Amino acid sequence: MGKAKFERNKPHLNIGTIGHIDHGKTTLTAAITRVLADHNPNVTATAFD
Repeated sequence: MGKAKFERNKPHLNIGTIGHIDHGKTTLTAAITRVLADHNPNVTATAFD
């Protein structure tokens, strides 16, 4: 029995953040996640901490 073919049918977006401590990296990431979750009813936002 052969392996099933892996299909990449979902769009992916990698976002990297660089910044000094207490400059809002986590806040920015949480805001981006929240906006994307609000625009897609199939996704739920979860806390990062």
